[in-house]
Amino acid sequence: MEVFNEVTAAPMITPSDVMEYCFCPRFVYFMHCLKIPQHEQRRYKVILGREMHQRRLVRNRAYLRKKIGCVAKQEDVYLASERLKVRGRVDEVLTLKDGSLAPLDYKYAEYKDYIFKTLRIQTLLYAGLIRETYSRPVQQGFICFIRSSNKLVRVPVSADDLAETWKIVDQVFEIIYRDFFPKKTRSRRKCSDCTYKNICV
Repeated sequence: MEVFNEVTAAPMITPSDVMEYCFCPRFVYFMHCLKIPQHEQRRYKVILGREMHQRRLVRNRAYLRKKIGCVAKQEDVYLASERLKVRGRVDEVLTLKDGSLAPLDYKYAEYKDYIFKTLRIQTLLYAGLIRETYSRPVQQGFICFIRSSNKLVRVPVSADDLAETWKIVDQVFEIIYRDFFPKKTRSRRKCSDCTYKNICV
């Protein structure tokens, strides 16, 4: 997890930071203002998901790429933009038949017939970074849900979607720069699985 540093000339956050803000804004406060790590590495699904990424256990990647009209790909791509103030690493950057680019991310998760906001925002962040880095159109992104037999789900990318996403990025930085304690999520269900539940009041 990237940690905000006041000395850095161009501080950046990661897509994970933004996802956690969408889960609950207090994640940003605990991680970046109080510098309290969440120790997510202890959680079983996180560990297993990381191992699957490291071992490249997705068996039918070529089939998935062909299915969506991919003609070229780059794997494990680091993206960063000082202008957008975001940096991160996407599993794949795909070149499609129409010349556009698209992020593809693999998730050790089941597909629940809809895309959670956190995953949608992550895909949009990657899409914005790809467009910024390559100066090429990005009209969609893809998520592969490994625990649902590698189900591939398309995430549309529009100008309005990206504008909404960068507003969320600004909200994350507002907490970091102002060092204020935001309201927590309204969902008690989220609180029950939160790594900060013992110190959040």
